[in-house]
Amino acid sequence: MTRLRSLLQSSEFVVFLGLLAVAAFFAANTPVFLTRFNLLNVLLQSSIQGIVAIGMTFVILTAGIDLSVGSVVALAGVIMALLLHAGVPVWAVLVLNLAFGAAVGAFHAFSITRIGMAPFIVTLATMAMARGLTMVLSDGKTIFNFPPSFEFFGAGQIGPISVAVILFLAYALLAELLLRGTVLGRNIYAVGSNPKAAALSGIYTNRVLYFVYIVSGVSCALAGLVLTGRLDSAMPTAAMGYELDAIAAVIIGGASLMGGKGTILGTIIGVLLIGVINNGMNLMNVPPFWQSFLKGAVIFLAVMIDSLKNRQREG
Repeated sequence: MTRLRSLLQSSEFVVFLGLLAVAAFFAANTPVFLTRFNLLNVLLQSSIQGIVAIGMTFVILTAGIDLSVGSVVALAGVIMALLLHAGVPVWAVLVLNLAFGAAVGAFHAFSITRIGMAPFIVTLATMAMARGLTMVLSDGKTIFNFPPSFEFFGAGQIGPISVAVILFLAYALLAELLLRGTVLGRNIYAVGSNPKAAALSGIYTNRVLYFVYIVSGVSCALAGLVLTGRLDSAMPTAAMGYELDAIAAVIIGGASLMGGKGTILGTIIGVLLIGVINNGMNLMNVPPFWQSFLKGAVIFLAVMIDSLKNRQREG
């Protein structure tokens, strides 16, 4: 009974009820919403942003932030496109892409832990630099035509399920197992809850920060692979606003911007909620400006609730 009561009071359960309510609203107002094609499309759309949000979850758990994710996704796509057009084998492109994501994450962690810069400033600077470099490398143009083996990661299917969705779910499962079932995962929560206490207890906090920011960078590289393969093109303007959606999904899913609180399951539900809202508003022909306003309102409410909870906990 106690376990059931705890489940019913959990943030994940509340957000899941919200997801069901929003889905029911769109199902009642748009007959297309519950069709198999549309639901699979929602999963596909959510999978790319979900991969980014998983990386963001690791960062936010340590009370950090990564504003560069959208720009890094776009830059990863352009770099892979240029390598493929230069004749580099697909397998080598995949390895170099993940190495690029890890290098971006390591740069962020170095700036934060060694130089002492704030995560907000570091990743904001990277956001501008990465987007600018994307424009420079692509000359502001979209790059097309890639090998079928490369497109498979974004546009391929295994039965009725998209490869992108399978990658997202597998990545989410791996992240959940790491956070819940390993010492490293417990250390991540400890650093987010109280970094000084974590350091005094023998946890190498800098190593933990390196790990979470590298995970975020690799997540962006993986999302760039899926997005570029799905579109069969690398656009310099791709992934605009991904940082907003990723942060929103993590916070809506029950994580705290103060760190130490959040789950991968909550993030997945948050990603699906945002995906359903975006899809439903498009089906109802809601103007784009109102879509942006409503998404901002949802983020505001989620952060407000998080702030009220933190204040109550401190009180």
